Amino acid sequence: MTLMDTPPSTELVSIVIEDSGCHIKLDREDKFNALNIQMITELCTLFDWTSERSVGTQGTLADANGTPYLRTLVLSGAGRHFCAGADINMMRDAGANTPEENRIDSERLDRLFNGLWAHPCFTVGAIQGVALGGGAGLVACLDHVIATSNVKIALSEGKLGILPAVIGPYVYRRLGSACFRRLAMQASRIGSEEALRTGFIEAVVDGVDDLSQAVDLLIDEVLTTGPQAVTLAKELTLQFDRWNGTDEELREYTLDFTSRMRGSSEGQEGLSSFLDKRAANWKKE
Repeated sequence: MTLMDTPPSTELVSIVIEDSGCHIKLDREDKFNALNIQMITELCTLFDWTSERSVGTQGTLADANGTPYLRTLVLSGAGRHFCAGADINMMRDAGANTPEENRIDSERLDRLFNGLWAHPCFTVGAIQGVALGGGAGLVACLDHVIATSNVKIALSEGKLGILPAVIGPYVYRRLGSACFRRLAMQASRIGSEEALRTGFIEAVVDGVDDLSQAVDLLIDEVLTTGPQAVTLAKELTLQFDRWNGTDEELREYTLDFTSRMRGSSEGQEGLSSFLDKRAANWKKE
């Protein structure tokens, strides 16, 4: 058996793997893909499974049998809406849970969002309809989001007298302090124009039929980039986010980082292919 043999079995989430690409779809259309415990658990499992089978984790383009490791992950939702947030029954249960039980639920959510945020693949969102609460959290964790013109995004927790705390760090990193604070207080839905202006999403298309083409074009571009470079760009960004040393120490860190990349097999291949005027080994023929 190889690492790519069998994805975990799921009921509320589907997964399709084609070459080095993976497409994960929320598949609870009748509930507008609302997040319940089962769906959250299945997503966590798939994020872990695909992360382990990524080029970024394995450090090579394919396994011993030539099966490609993963370089891109697309996340979408079935039906009219991407994700309506937390399932109503899960919210009702939260009101009756003990603090310890709610802490466990929160830890599961944090695993979900961090698993997507830290995923070694280039992650793409194909978003339509609403993305509310936890759905907005998923959007914030993606590397590049393409949405339909009818999209509505909200940090809607404030309408229920709670706050987007678990998703907060990820939305904050995407939007910045002032915008996150305003949307958390306002708790109302923003449309595609404001979502694009504030950086919640990167691109807008007319309708669902255009999403697939836009995603394909983006992935074609991503696949021209060194797959290890994609993963390490996240590592570099995280170091910048958390840096608490001096400016001089930061400069030393970036020098060491650059030296490590240039000396890596991928760095050597990229530089050699450029000088030889040929395609690098990670590019499609």
